[in-house]
Amino acid sequence: MARRIVRGASTDKHAAASPGTVSRPSSTLWPAAQTGPAFLVIRLMVPILVLNGPNLNRLGKREPGIYGATTLAEIEERCKAAGTRLGLSVDFRQSNHEGVLVDWIHEAADSAKGIALNAGAYTHTSVALHDAIRAVGLPTVELHLSNVHARESFRHHSYIAPAATGVIAGFGPNSYILALEALAAILIPDAA
Repeated sequence: MARRIVRGASTDKHAAASPGTVSRPSSTLWPAAQTGPAFLVIRLMVPILVLNGPNLNRLGKREPGIYGATTLAEIEERCKAAGTRLGLSVDFRQSNHEGVLVDWIHEAADSAKGIALNAGAYTHTSVALHDAIRAVGLPTVELHLSNVHARESFRHHSYIAPAATGVIAGFGPNSYILALEALAAILIPDAA
């Protein structure tokens, strides 16, 4: 996917007539320069699915000493803002039901280019999520708000990690932004 710079109306009749191109996807329109000939940038956003598992709908109220005071709605706002900055279109979802998460991962095969997944407790129990990630073959980043390796021993094993492209844990709500940045680096190599 390439960003196209489309020549717009110019007040300078001697300006060069050929449009330029650069390579970075996105989907919004805005002026590309404040001076000289007018250009319009068309950005093709890369679709990303951000999935959240059980109990994450209780963020901000559930064990704030571990998970912080930030709500899932606030994390969603931050992800969408970061996505826009990174050239990603973020579809953000949460379910307490394993089968729904599996269905959404399958759906992503046709609607997304990558997945950021905070599977919550299903990280440590779900072979079904592992198999779904392998089945769709999309770049997937497993993420956690807390450092699962500094917690109870049953949280040290992940069924998701062997199927994921990478794992981010322990950075609170910033774990989501780091996961989006990792996906952007994979899917839009020149996004830096």
